[in-house]
Amino acid sequence: MFPFIPPLTVWNPGGVRSRSATAENPAGAKASGGTAASALGPGRKGRPCVPLDAGETLVLADVAGPGLITHIWITVPDGTDAGPFVLRDLVLRAYWDDSTEPSVEVPLGDFFCNGFATRAEVVSLPIAVLPTGGMNSYLPMPFRSRARLTLSSEHPGPIEAVFYQVDYLHSDDTTALAAAPYFHAQWRRTPVTTPGQDHVILDGARGRGAYIGTHIGVAALERFWWGEGELKFFLDGDTELPTICGTGLEDYAGGAWAFQDVLAPGADHKVAVYNSPYQGHPQYLTADPTAWSPYATAAVPQHGLYRWHVHDPIYFEHDLKVTVQQIGHDGRSLFERSDDVSSVAYWYQDTPLASRDRLPPAASRRPR
Repeated sequence: MFPFIPPLTVWNPGGVRSRSATAENPAGAKASGGTAASALGPGRKGRPCVPLDAGETLVLADVAGPGLITHIWITVPDGTDAGPFVLRDLVLRAYWDDSTEPSVEVPLGDFFCNGFATRAEVVSLPIAVLPTGGMNSYLPMPFRSRARLTLSSEHPGPIEAVFYQVDYLHSDDTTALAAAPYFHAQWRRTPVTTPGQDHVILDGARGRGAYIGTHIGVAALERFWWGEGELKFFLDGDTELPTICGTGLEDYAGGAWAFQDVLAPGADHKVAVYNSPYQGHPQYLTADPTAWSPYATAAVPQHGLYRWHVHDPIYFEHDLKVTVQQIGHDGRSLFERSDDVSSVAYWYQDTPLASRDRLPPAASRRPR
């Protein structure tokens, strides 16, 4: 049994309580939900959401442990109502126990496999984004003494309504989660990759843990096929050569042959967009995500894909580094290319991450 994700159980062993932090009950306290009144009266949908102004931070949950976050649901307005890039301008963070540094620090959309600040349906087991913009995480997040989740806005205008629900379990048994690892997620971007220099998905993971997933976004800045780069996992002291080396980016996402039908020369190719429980290519964008604006122009092709290592976790004992090459194929031969690559790494380790790359400001995160 994979020890980093607790098994599903519907049996209550005693001393375990279900709680939920929402706008109607921010502290998740017992018998305290729905206290606000609406025009319909007390407890009748008086506070289903909260606003978030530019530069502000909303506390989604701040709860005592030991416990386990089992589900997060959140949605925000974007597009014509709130302006472009909301899903990149909002940042989700999670702090475990007494750590002052976040173990999760990812733009909101990217955490839920919605890259390029653009909505896309995602139908996988750990992450689901459902019509129209309901973002769900089922990634288990254990904590010993405290869990604090926040949403910070670097968007230039107000977000009128943030709807959210953080479901968690609280336990009386202080030893139940004493050895449980901490969940981590980190976003990185290389706006223009250097030919021959790999994009770093994760570096700096130290200790014992397991890598459980990747989201990758590629904005193709050059012509021809972009996805021949191999994913490499450098485990426990690997330097020049990795222990695990894949065969190509579309292969890593469970697809093959450039996500395209093999047709006669000169014929139009249809790019497959798909979801599955553990692998998917849910985003293929050829129009500007700000197309509601009369000043929008065509965007470069953008591809978003995910891969979950739920049944094939990448275990490490001391350290882990994950990279992806940016290699293309022009129909005749391979070539090193330059593209805009962003990524989210998802993993567990035995201590909250102490060192990390700082998240770049919103202006540097916005897609092309």
